[in-house]
Amino acid sequence: MTASGASPSCVFCAAPEQDATYSLVVFHGTACYVVLNLYPYNNGHLMVVPKRHFATLAAATPVELTEMMELTRLAEIALTETYKPQGLNVGINLGRPAGAGILDHLHVHVVPRWNGDTNYMSVVGNTRVLPEELPQTAARLRPIFERLAREGTRSEE
Repeated sequence: MTASGASPSCVFCAAPEQDATYSLVVFHGTACYVVLNLYPYNNGHLMVVPKRHFATLAAATPVELTEMMELTRLAEIALTETYKPQGLNVGINLGRPAGAGILDHLHVHVVPRWNGDTNYMSVVGNTRVLPEELPQTAARLRPIFERLAREGTRSEE
């Protein structure tokens, strides 16, 4: 861990610092950010991630908890506007047995879902089917998050 609490080997600690050309971050908040999942279950699979490195909800500050939920709400609005999903999975996996791929940095998954989507392919075929490249997804979502933030869709602290 560094003095700021960031882990130099953590992909979530490194993500906000990446060059905008290559970044999958679609929105920067104060305590958290929204990023595309590099290995998405569906198009638009987002994660809301605190900037500070910690593993559990119990370790989060009230400000971090509030912003995680506010940005999860914005993710719901942006994904609904952009992709018109018929449902959404929103979840946090704490620990490897619960499905956490990155154990030490808490994050919230927001996954758009449609009737008959191909999410089963990762289970039965060990593959994923995505009709849109991640840079395209980021380009579609960034302006929507910026507009929502300008419109004051986020509650004021």
